[in-house]
Order: sequence, then C-alpha cells, then structure tokens
Amino acid sequence: MKRITTQGLHCIELLDGSREWYWGMDYTSGDLYEVEELFRQGHSVSQNKLLFIHYPDGKVAQPVIAEKGQYLGRPICCNNQIILLKVDFPSEKIEIIQFDNTLKHMAVLAVLALSDVEDCYNLMLKGSPLMLTRQGQDHKFQILWPESAAFYMEDTETFLFGIDEKLYFSAWYETPEYWEETIVRNKSTGEIVKRIPGSMMLMPDGQVWIFQ
Repeated sequence: MKRITTQGLHCIELLDGSREWYWGMDYTSGDLYEVEELFRQGHSVSQNKLLFIHYPDGKVAQPVIAEKGQYLGRPICCNNQIILLKVDFPSEKIEIIQFDNTLKHMAVLAVLALSDVEDCYNLMLKGSPLMLTRQGQDHKFQILWPESAAFYMEDTETFLFGIDEKLYFSAWYETPEYWEETIVRNKSTGEIVKRIPGSMMLMPDGQVWIFQ
C-alpha cells in the first residue's frame, strides 16, 4: 500500500486526456457558477485547492495556489499539456494557464475579461483542440476561446469534445425506453452533420470508443 497525503481531498479522479496524472479539488464555495453568484451578491469568495497526483510514484503537486477571491475550474490534459482555468473575481478576469507534463513549466495562454462571458455556468476547458466553452441553462453552447461560435442545442445534449472541425455531443432520450446517441455538429455553424447511435468517449491516446 502507498500512503499519499492529499490535504483532506478524497475524491480523486483521472485527469481527462492523461494516463499518468490524477487530480482532486475541494469545493469551498461550490462550483464556479455558485461562486460567481456569491460574489455578485456581495459575499467574500474563499479560494479552492487543486492537487495533482502522479502515477505510478504517487507524487503530489500543487502547481497553482489560488488567493482569496480566486477560484480554479476543472483541469484537462490536451496534447500532453496540463491546462488550468482560473477565475479572479475581484479582478474580473479569466486566465487559461498551461503546464508541461511535469507541472514545472508554466505559461499563461490567455486572459479574458469576466464581462466577456455571460456567466460561469458550465464554463469549462475542453479539447481537442483546446478550447474554452460554456453551456448555458438556455441550451446555448458557446466557444469563447481561441475562437468564437454560438448555437443552440437540443434539450438533453451535453458537449463531449472536438476533433478538427467537428464537435461531438451526447444526447439521451426516453421514448419510453432510455437510450443515447452522439450528435456530431459543424464547429462553426452548429449544423448537425451526423447522428451516431450509442455513447462516445475520447481515450487518452486519441482513440474514440463508441458504446452501442
């Protein structure tokens, strides 16, 4: 058995896009959207904590230590780079931060104004290629960075990932039996180009698995 100190974080999961890094986060004030609501209501925002655990050695890393009023979003691994999302509410800005696969070398890829985003509801990093997306409560899907696109989805759609000029969404139905399909859309226009029965998963090595 290997004993690993995670500073009280017990929900550890594999980092999307990686085969060797796991991550865990505390949710001091909820998710990004809930934190934003608290901030807009005049409450102080406590920062959260994000740790990475490397497999197989179990080494723990905390590459970014947020300050009061800052909140970290769900990280991903894209093209062997680890990408973090940090929202600084007092400064009204969003940072996209990149680390190499050792978590030692950092670069700020982009800084966006928080006012450029309608709100932080389902504000997430996705790949591949790397993009910052938002899926609103009104079923509006947006790509916010590095390019812009927006269109409306069907009621039960959830964005999965992008490959080149196509975006892949998962949708579920009860008619009356429960079933799922993958909806493929054009990245620029949102037009549906294909419907594939079953659910789909992008594997760390780039394979796409379809479960039918």
